[in-house]
Amino acid sequence: MRPVVAAAVQATPVFLDRDATVEKVADLTATAAAEGAGLIVFPEAFVPTYPDWVWRVPAWSDAGYYRELADQAVEVPSAATRRMGEAARSARAWLAVGVNERDPSGGTLYNTLLYFAPDGSLAGRHRKLMPTGGERTVWGQGDGSSLTVLDTPFGRLGGLICWENYMPLARAALYARGMDIHLAPTWDTSDCWPATLRHIAREGRTFVVGTNSYLRGCDVPSTLPERDASYGGEEDTMSRGGAAIVGPDGTVLAGPLFHAEGILYAEIDAAVARLARREFDPAGHYARPDVFGLTVDTTARTSARFVTDAREPARGGEPGPASRS
Repeated sequence: MRPVVAAAVQATPVFLDRDATVEKVADLTATAAAEGAGLIVFPEAFVPTYPDWVWRVPAWSDAGYYRELADQAVEVPSAATRRMGEAARSARAWLAVGVNERDPSGGTLYNTLLYFAPDGSLAGRHRKLMPTGGERTVWGQGDGSSLTVLDTPFGRLGGLICWENYMPLARAALYARGMDIHLAPTWDTSDCWPATLRHIAREGRTFVVGTNSYLRGCDVPSTLPERDASYGGEEDTMSRGGAAIVGPDGTVLAGPLFHAEGILYAEIDAAVARLARREFDPAGHYARPDVFGLTVDTTARTSARFVTDAREPARGGEPGPASRS
């Protein structure tokens, strides 16, 4: 196990343009790699943008925006995922990118975090378990099969998206899998969010890489029919950012970065996180399994499972009892 330089990318997507935003991912990945980064993390729903309009327009009156979002969403696999894989391979780095994922078998979109290995392969996929508020009019719910923790040469890598990070049992499920580095892409720009990142780091004794977009009203194309009624100009800030990297004792190592695009860097050494868990291990000597228990159902759920015999395996999953973490 070796240390790695982590890069938290805070950038502006090309609003509702998948291919252009993917190219921006590739360019910024190359930039971060040139600075020595071996782990490069992009914001929540970066491709082709976070659907901020769900907080601005009445529910179900966003047909113009949603039509473009669904059209420009990312299928897995697709040319877009192959391009991001190429970027990871060229950078020789682990790459995590937030996307709007379109289920090719239906009309549902998901808020998804994709993980690419340095060989360009898709190493993991996490779908947000619980969309928040107005997000529920855009995204479906993920399931326990994508509570992903990956083995890397620099430690065990996992993450949760935005307010999933406020779900204690979701965090506990990742801690139980020995996570050393926690990714927390978000749209939350509140004053409380940096404290959330610090709390998770100290609670889990993990490094935390937090990322966010920087997006203003002037980044929304005027060609969109609802644009003038929903967004103003440069002073209309949708997301001011807030990217940060935090150590396992809660110390802020880089950031937070506000009101600008940029890339934050910090060295991560999983050995430091594991040593910190000697004092407090939330999945070990502080877990108290004689008092508490956690059951995580890691079965992959698809619509086909519910229209066929429930005893049959879901596509992408195996039948059987819930796994325990």
